[in-house]
Amino acid sequence: MTAAPGTGSAPVAPVLPVARRHPVPAGTLTWEPGERHVRGVKGGTTVVDTYRPIYVWEPGEAVPRYAFHRDDVRTDLLRPAAAPETGERAGAREFYDLVVDGETVANIAWRYAAEELSDYLAFTWFRQWDRSLDHWYEEEEEIFVHPRDPYKRVDALTSTRHVRIEIDGVLVAETRRPVTLFETRLPIRYYIPREDVRLDLFTPSDHHSACPYKGTAEYWHLTDAGPDLPPNVLWSYPDPLPAVGDIRGLVAFYNEVVDITVDGERLERPVTLFNKVLERTS
Repeated sequence: MTAAPGTGSAPVAPVLPVARRHPVPAGTLTWEPGERHVRGVKGGTTVVDTYRPIYVWEPGEAVPRYAFHRDDVRTDLLRPAAAPETGERAGAREFYDLVVDGETVANIAWRYAAEELSDYLAFTWFRQWDRSLDHWYEEEEEIFVHPRDPYKRVDALTSTRHVRIEIDGVLVAETRRPVTLFETRLPIRYYIPREDVRLDLFTPSDHHSACPYKGTAEYWHLTDAGPDLPPNVLWSYPDPLPAVGDIRGLVAFYNEVVDITVDGERLERPVTLFNKVLERTS
């Protein structure tokens, strides 16, 4: 600390630089150590078994994956990839096929080029179910989609906010008893009792999605939707994971494509990763 000008002045603390904790700089591969007991199984064979996984965030990916020390992987079941996916996986240079019970799974594992991760192997998982291990477990709980981000919270809180949802000027939902769901780096989602939603205006969809924090969702689309409204704008978790049990059977809308008014104030439509998801489904 330095003294302020003038006799008897108290020391003045230096002004610290201030920055948002996120986003991570573009093009950066980041990682964090973990302590969960993680196992990966193919058929009846345990391929990964570790108490020291690491979380890895590849550039451009919003969610982490696990990587594992070579000593905790059945490397005797891995072979150098017959057709390595060079240029993928944040510049990884070594790819491996898995051979187990007479089945070969191509490019299931790789080693990152970064020296500090050179003793670790990562595995396909997120969005690549056709060439991944069959089951993943943290402790004794099976986990799905991708590892839960240690920097993310998902909290479902009962509320008395007055929420109105409109699509093209038509009121499709109104409630004073929503469950507000707060998920790190995503907008608030307002989960609304079905009796407060004009479900007669919607048609059930055959689309489903899975979330490691909430469970499996079912969807609806607006029956008489205009050309600018994507399908599957309304969803519900009929059997959510225990941590967010209060949203069971309630329905929510994508803030990104509908108009939401809360306590008399119209919210701006946010731009999130789900804008691209909605574009792909339209």
